[in-house]
Amino acid sequence: MTSTNASAQQIAEDYARAWMGGDVEKALGFIAEDVVCDAPAGRIEGLPAYRRFLEGFLPKLTGSSITKILGDDTSAAVVYTTDTTFARDFRAMDYLTLEDGRITYVLTVFDRLPVAQAARPAAG
Repeated sequence: MTSTNASAQQIAEDYARAWMGGDVEKALGFIAEDVVCDAPAGRIEGLPAYRRFLEGFLPKLTGSSITKILGDDTSAAVVYTTDTTFARDFRAMDYLTLEDGRITYVLTVFDRLPVAQAARPAAG
């Protein structure tokens, strides 16, 4: 799936487009077995746990768009917006570190306010 000759920026884009398109298997093809992900909800370690994370989130995804991808030889940042079943215009950024053509570290940053607002009961 990945090539050690591909730039971190290209791998990041291919990975992001895969998960945004709902293709878990293709997305996971870019991920290292020992991946570590630091997300607002906590740390995720290893490919099986990351698979559960993606499989739990993707059914809630109703739309997405990439704003910008920046990268160098070993890392990339993907800035994007998603629409979900619980929040629209949900802005986020994934900072990815790569080794040997695989994503080894993911730092996911997003504003948790839309999630908190969506969880509040409707005022009546």
